[in-house]
Amino acid sequence: MHSAQRPARWMVILAFGLVYLFWGSTYLAIDIAVQTIPPALMCGLRFTIAGVIMLAVCAVTGHRIVYSAKQIALASIVGLLLLMGGNLTLSYAELTVSSGLSALIIAITPLWFLVLDSLLLGDHHISGRGKAGLALGIVGLLVLVWPELQAGSMGRKELWASISLIAGSFSWALGSVLSKRWQSGMDVFGATAWQVTAAGAGNFIYALLNGDFSHVSWAPRSLAAVGYLVVCGSWIGYTAYIWLLEHVPTSKVSTYAYVNPVIAVFIGWLILHEKVDRFILAGSAIVVMSVILVTSAKVKEKAVSAELPAVEAAGD
Repeated sequence: MHSAQRPARWMVILAFGLVYLFWGSTYLAIDIAVQTIPPALMCGLRFTIAGVIMLAVCAVTGHRIVYSAKQIALASIVGLLLLMGGNLTLSYAELTVSSGLSALIIAITPLWFLVLDSLLLGDHHISGRGKAGLALGIVGLLVLVWPELQAGSMGRKELWASISLIAGSFSWALGSVLSKRWQSGMDVFGATAWQVTAAGAGNFIYALLNGDFSHVSWAPRSLAAVGYLVVCGSWIGYTAYIWLLEHVPTSKVSTYAYVNPVIAVFIGWLILHEKVDRFILAGSAIVVMSVILVTSAKVKEKAVSAELPAVEAAGD
């Protein structure tokens, strides 16, 4: 890790809780929002509002937002990989693929984390116990969505949507690992604001080229969902996620991919009165066990080598 000192344990637990809870709830919010607002336009609206306000708040509260052109460009690349390559893909997929199957496919993200963390960073090596926990998490998600997989049929649209989710999960993991490597020396809140703003601009450009403005309906229900995504998904959840990447090994941060679907299922049960059966209960219990294994596993850490220099702020 690149931080000078370890954060308080309660701060790490709080950040994990915010990511687990709020990102788990965004599955439902995205599903509601894209019913009348095309995915790219929805993401552009969501991230532009969130990013611009985050930059303004950072400026008012004294957080640094002025960096070199190179640092802003690198932050923008991370934002596009995470919030366009990853989040926009999910938004499109939810038009075709059920949230349960989407969650199962996205569950491969921690495996991408392990590979990319080792190749691009090389400073963290999770133990066998942690790897067993990651594998157990996939088993838990299989149990969680097994009835839906067994009963459903996958057509051509579903197949392509599923393939796009695999690519999106890779994009998300790559952006996360690069964020950890590149953002040393940048204020975490300022860097996050630039990432979100860049993602908003990228999504808006895509929405314009795709003609999204010609078939949008600004339904109050969808706008309310976008508002929830801005506050809870982007301001709170995403900021907590980037903070965790700065202070916790990525293999542990990646446990969100297992917990969020469980949260999504129970929110669906609470709000939409969806069925919760023995598979959901068993799968949720297994996921919780996997998270305990991963978060309690020892992680070997070594100094970052000179061949992988971090991008430092100008003048620092």
